[in-house]
Amino acid sequence: MDRDACLDEAWEAGFIHLGGVWRQAIDYRSEPATLGPHGEFGQATLRAPRVEVGDAQRKTYWLHGVGVCGRCPCKDWSGRLILIPSSQVKLGSFSGKIKDMANLADYDYELPKELIAQSPTASRTDARLLVADRGGHSLEHRHIRDLPDILRGGDCLVINDTRVVPARLVGRRRATGGHWEGLFLERSPDGLWRVMCKTRGKLQPGDTITLINAAGDEDVHLELGVKEADGTWIARPLAAEDAFALLDRVGRVPLPPYIRKGEMEPSDQEHYQTVYAQVPGAVAAPTAGLHFTSKLLDRLAKQGVEICRLTLHVGPGTFKPISAENLAEHQMHSEWGSLKQESVDRIQACRQAGGRVVAVGTTSVRVLETASASGELKAFAGYTDLFIRPPYQFRTVDALLTNFHLPRTTLLVLVRTFGGDALIRAAYEEAIRERYRFYSYGDAMLIL
Repeated sequence: MDRDACLDEAWEAGFIHLGGVWRQAIDYRSEPATLGPHGEFGQATLRAPRVEVGDAQRKTYWLHGVGVCGRCPCKDWSGRLILIPSSQVKLGSFSGKIKDMANLADYDYELPKELIAQSPTASRTDARLLVADRGGHSLEHRHIRDLPDILRGGDCLVINDTRVVPARLVGRRRATGGHWEGLFLERSPDGLWRVMCKTRGKLQPGDTITLINAAGDEDVHLELGVKEADGTWIARPLAAEDAFALLDRVGRVPLPPYIRKGEMEPSDQEHYQTVYAQVPGAVAAPTAGLHFTSKLLDRLAKQGVEICRLTLHVGPGTFKPISAENLAEHQMHSEWGSLKQESVDRIQACRQAGGRVVAVGTTSVRVLETASASGELKAFAGYTDLFIRPPYQFRTVDALLTNFHLPRTTLLVLVRTFGGDALIRAAYEEAIRERYRFYSYGDAMLIL
């Protein structure tokens, strides 16, 4: 008997083989149907009169190590249940051996290219929101504008107020006239810049780059100094001018390459910046925060949601794929962040009153968890290279609003660690099936 027929037969008989044990499953004629409960594996509520395998037009949910009988090779099969769509489906952390989630291959997935958002929604709050409830093992389709209906008075929303600087640089090598591109990373107290460089040929210490401003004219010169071990360069701008003022004139919005190959449009100056951005220094946006408007924040505040700020200057490493096959061997990039005592006091008061700490974005998570590394949340200022991966135990964050992330990245590892492997796998499959928009300008998910 083939796997598809075997699974159908077992389902229609009202039984399915889970975790090495035959379980009574469902009356497949009921609406909705209930599968479970199954102890530590929870339960799955399935709105479907029938289950099929292999139909890409239906909803797909992972089943790891599932078998349905002893008569075919499906006993140790890792496959999928594909269900008729519904707006809300309860999920279980399905049976089989629970993975330790330590291998990079566990964080890969295929995404249709057309789902990579090239621009934001017309209104920030119109972005779709997939709500993943860990306690109820459920997924629900909402919108960002629904957050006041989801969050509660007494919750604390923690936002990252870093400001994206126009860090992408274009210029010409003075010696050869060759095209040069760069990315400003940070400035030192003595006025030196650390930059990434891309050009034909080999750069040498002492080479000078003529930067081209937004109008297409030659502007300030940049003299290269020392090349660092990580491939970046220490450079000196040949102008007595504040670095950020200079970047405002010669820089461009540092879009990631999956958005129009990094080529900005005038509207990106507004779109690729949160409405609450204050502290300049990021070279990539904290993208979960792009969904908020001042009006939405006001609505949340009026219903009693506390809004606290922290800062993490997002660096280029945030998008970098992990290269080590074992997560324990990955060297995490570092980024500068800060959490002031005022925010610490407000967050602690929220938790003591029974409210939830809702982090907006993985950047907020990293600062909050770095600041609570001792077991108690404290004020923090400095660099963090915290790599959140299984079996990390979260100390401060209770809920997370985040965009959908690239495969094989530290961001996806963090989200799966927080939300749980089975639930977040199912959420990503659901988002792809429902044609959510992915990455920086895409839609979001809220993990409760």
